[in-house]
Amino acid sequence: MLPIREIKPKNARTKRFLDNKAPQQNENARQTLFLRYTSTSEITNLLTTDLCSLKKPLSLKFNKKNSIHPFEDASSLEFFSEKNDASLVVYSSTSKKRPHCLTLVRFFGYKVLDILELLVQEDTMRTMSQFKNGTARVGLKPLLSFSGSAFESPTANAYTLAKSIFTDMFKGEDVSNVDVEGLQYMMHFSVDEEEQENVKPMIHLRCYLLRTKRAPNSTLPKVDVEEMGPRADFRVGRVQEADPEMWKEAMKKPKSQEAKTKKNIETDIIGDKVGRIHVGKQDLSALQTRKMKGLKRSRDVADDEDAFTGADDGILFVPEGGGDKRVRMEE
Repeated sequence: MLPIREIKPKNARTKRFLDNKAPQQNENARQTLFLRYTSTSEITNLLTTDLCSLKKPLSLKFNKKNSIHPFEDASSLEFFSEKNDASLVVYSSTSKKRPHCLTLVRFFGYKVLDILELLVQEDTMRTMSQFKNGTARVGLKPLLSFSGSAFESPTANAYTLAKSIFTDMFKGEDVSNVDVEGLQYMMHFSVDEEEQENVKPMIHLRCYLLRTKRAPNSTLPKVDVEEMGPRADFRVGRVQEADPEMWKEAMKKPKSQEAKTKKNIETDIIGDKVGRIHVGKQDLSALQTRKMKGLKRSRDVADDEDAFTGADDGILFVPEGGGDKRVRMEE
C-alpha cells in the first residue's frame, strides 16, 4: 500500500483541521479500531465484539478481512489509523503457531509507537452473553484496577506495556469531576507471580458490575461486585518496544502556569525566597498622588505665575526667606 501523501494547507480552515489531527499536548479520548486478519477464530471474534461494546462510542469495528502482518510491515495499519483518526488498533488473527491472537498496536502521529501480542486461552474465555447479571450503560468510564508485581516493575517490560496500553484504551476522556452514579463497572487486570524462569505469567481480565445496597446500622452503602464479562486469560507473545526518540516526543507534557512562574523565584543566602516580577512601562504622569495642601495651586499663585511670565513689565516676584510670602521689587 502506498504511503499517505503529506497535505499542505491551502487556507486557514484546512490548516486548523490538520492542526487538530496532529499530536496534542493535552490528549483527547483515544479512538480504537478493531480489525481482523484473513483467518480468525470464533474466540477472538467474540472477545473483540465484547471489547468493542465496552469501548463505545470511541470504537469502530471492521468485518472485512485484511492481510496485514504488524511486526513485518505496519504501513497498512498506519493508513487505517490516519483514515479513521484512531490511535489504537486491536488486530485479531489465528494461526497454527499463534492461535487466538490479539495484537494491540498504539500510534503516535499516525505512526506505530509500540506493539503487544496477547494469546487468548480458549478454556477460560467467557463472553458477556454468558453472564446474566446485565451490562453497564454505553459511554461510562470504568474503574481500572491492576494487581501484580509485574505491572509495577521499575524496568520496562511486556507487563508494564500492557498496563499502559489498557489504560489508554479504557480510561476515556480526562475529566475533573466524576459522578458517583456513573461508576457502574470495574475492569480488573491481574498477573500471576513468576514461578518458573522461562515461563511468562498470564494476564487475567475480569469485568464486574458495581451494586450498591443499604447497609444495616450504617449511613454508608454496601458495595458488592457481580461479574458481567468478558472473562479472558492472556499469554504474552511478541513485543515491539517504542523507539526512544519517538517515545520521548510522545511523553512530553505541557508546562503548567505554576512551573512557568517558578523560573523567577530564587533563594538567597539566608534561605528566604526572592521573586522577580517583570512589569511593563508605567505612565507616571497619570499617577494619583496624595492630596496635600502644599501641592495645591491657589488663585494668587496662578496670578503670580502669569506675572512672572511678563504680565507686568519690570516687576519680579521672589520668595522671601524661602516661604510662600512674596515681595514686590522694582528696578
